Amino acid sequence: MATTIKPSATPNAQKGVDRRGFLRVSAIAGGGLLIASYAEDLEAATSAFGMRADYTPNAFIRITPDNVITIISKNPEIGQGVKTHLTMIIAEELDVEWKAVRIEQGDHNPAAYGGQGAGGSTATPQNWDLLRRVGAYGRSLMVESAAQTWGVPAAEVTTGAGNAYHRASNRTATYGQLADKAATLVPATPLTIQQFQALNIPLKDPKDYKIIGTKVPGVDTRKIVTGQPLFGIDFTMPGMLSAAYVKCPVFGGKVVSANLDVIKAEPGVRHAFVLDAGPAARDQLHSGVAILADTWWQANAARRKLVVQWDEGSGATHTSAQYTAKAAELGKAAPMRNLRKDGDADATIAGATKKVEAAYYVPLISHAPLEPQNTTALFKDGKLELWSATQQPAGGRALVVSTLGIKTEDITLHIMRSGGGFGRRLTNDYMVEAAAIAKQVPGVPVKLIWTREDDIQHDFYRPPQWHHLSGAVDANGRVVAWKNHYVAFGTPNSTQPNVFFGNSSGISAAEFPARFVRNFQLDGSVIETHVPLGALRAPGSNGIAYATQCFIDELAQAAGKDPIQFRYDLLSQYQADAPPAAPAGAAGGGRGGAPGGGGPQFSAERMRGVLELVAEKSGWGKTRLPQGTGMGVGFHYSHLGHFAVVVQVTVSKAGAIKVDKAWCAGDIGSQVINVLHAENQTQGGVLDGIAEALSQEITVDRGRVVQTNFNNFQLLRMRQSCPVEVHFLKTNNSPTGLGEPMLPPAVAATVNAVFAATGKRIRSLPLSKHDLKWT
Repeated sequence: MATTIKPSATPNAQKGVDRRGFLRVSAIAGGGLLIASYAEDLEAATSAFGMRADYTPNAFIRITPDNVITIISKNPEIGQGVKTHLTMIIAEELDVEWKAVRIEQGDHNPAAYGGQGAGGSTATPQNWDLLRRVGAYGRSLMVESAAQTWGVPAAEVTTGAGNAYHRASNRTATYGQLADKAATLVPATPLTIQQFQALNIPLKDPKDYKIIGTKVPGVDTRKIVTGQPLFGIDFTMPGMLSAAYVKCPVFGGKVVSANLDVIKAEPGVRHAFVLDAGPAARDQLHSGVAILADTWWQANAARRKLVVQWDEGSGATHTSAQYTAKAAELGKAAPMRNLRKDGDADATIAGATKKVEAAYYVPLISHAPLEPQNTTALFKDGKLELWSATQQPAGGRALVVSTLGIKTEDITLHIMRSGGGFGRRLTNDYMVEAAAIAKQVPGVPVKLIWTREDDIQHDFYRPPQWHHLSGAVDANGRVVAWKNHYVAFGTPNSTQPNVFFGNSSGISAAEFPARFVRNFQLDGSVIETHVPLGALRAPGSNGIAYATQCFIDELAQAAGKDPIQFRYDLLSQYQADAPPAAPAGAAGGGRGGAPGGGGPQFSAERMRGVLELVAEKSGWGKTRLPQGTGMGVGFHYSHLGHFAVVVQVTVSKAGAIKVDKAWCAGDIGSQVINVLHAENQTQGGVLDGIAEALSQEITVDRGRVVQTNFNNFQLLRMRQSCPVEVHFLKTNNSPTGLGEPMLPPAVAATVNAVFAATGKRIRSLPLSKHDLKWT
């Protein structure tokens, strides 16, 4: 991986921990030191739900007299490397050797850890400042302990490799030897973050980093490749039963009857029963049949003999063809909502000599993580213990509380490593299913594992998008008008932005190129659906970038300009000082909005920087490519990251696509924490985007998903993969996340490359549906 350093004149510090948070330092029973942080607001919130908010001895740092240094990883690890890179931040400022540190996964304990979630590329911006200060405070305690022990000024004590040194007297002490003393140096009451910051604890100069900015393998990598149990699906315990849970193939359907007596007679089956939470909670716990057996194979063998009469409900009439026809109808009609209007796009387009119209479609797709959904649950003596692969443990706990009526303080939730998430494990429906099943068999641990078919046919899907676009360029090739009638799933009669657009279906009023085109109009209309919707890696942006960046290419062609030069020009055009207040019904984030766009944190300077870098590294325009080979480009801002991608493809005359190579340039601020994981994460995100472009689509017929497994919902095969060259542009901005922002431009770059190779504009995904033959 190559890293280019470019100072920025516009620092953009991210908000750190709330000033009403606390840092608490305690002695450990039996000797040693423990450091943790928690938030006053969170404490009040958890107390309102009856949870204990007092400190428990299982937080960020543990140092014992035998010099065992343990750092706790608080966030769920779903493959994004957070279990390694967040703990690297603490270890760096604590000034210990990485090889000497033990890393443990923390259970769900918001009172001790604060927020614990994986999603939105938030781990770095939310924790960068806090965790550096936690580590630095621990180091300062070691320095003061050594100074008092040796009777020397603290200024004469240095640290390194988990030791304190007094060079003048040639004395050394390990952190373990100083831990008991350190635990006595703090006030009895915890420090507020405001008081904590007033202590003026020195943080390391980045030039002195020994851990941050290096290539560190994942802390679990060896265990993964040697097959040691880490994931939720691996968990086992004595006396455990395995469960299958069968739901109606039509979303929202319910059980009328089932041949339970036949199932109970099957080998190994211990229980079979119907679960139905009733109309009030059916969205939280879908009606279905639970089968519990001694082994998972026995439960699923019995499942094949299950006969259920379903009430499929009104959703059984829905089809993808109906959605497509309705979207086309709405696209031609007056929009339901205006989301933004600058100038007069209609008049400008009508009077332009160079104008383009195009309709783009982004399909439903499934998350399809390699590890299917699973949770192990034990309900005993009115208390529930869960072992779950989840991205949002707090959300899962709350869902169990609201659905099953178990008090939150009676739930213990162990966070297991996830075999991929991509947003699927934000919803926790499988956790509620496992808890509900376990509640029916008190005292018996139950492990629920979905089949691959369950996972693909009962997802919370990436919602479709329909973009009805028109635009115009002037005689100088500059964009003078842009109009988008955006159609998505939602609730037509709602006046609330996060209900009007469905979950992850919204579009921001500041979405690029808003603020860069004087005559800009964004309208919205919605279609009702019964299909469950959810956030998929770079939600909203993963479709918006495709439509926007491909339409920019169409305008560039109309202007007779090179696609990258055209983007340089567009980024240098008029910029409104700030986006206007969104009209009623406009999306602004949350469930209905998209965490991307071109809002106030979008920087034309930073975006041009990554665009210039990817053009340089890919050799854009410097080589004449053979016929049938083309390069495409796309850029997008989302999750605080500015990214540009170039993809090169070769399309045979028969229409077969081969992706030759991709180049990616990203600006995530001043510091890449774990260079190895940053490179891997970026490569994976780009390949994920290419996969979405090539072949992924979910369709609905008679209210049910047609696709069933990886044979008809295809992930990227090794033979379809390509080298991905990664470059980071370091700028004077606080570090931001890396789980998502590289994916959206990769989709657009792939499709634009197909046009460059074949001359065919592809305005609906996936590419596999299209005839790409050329002569």
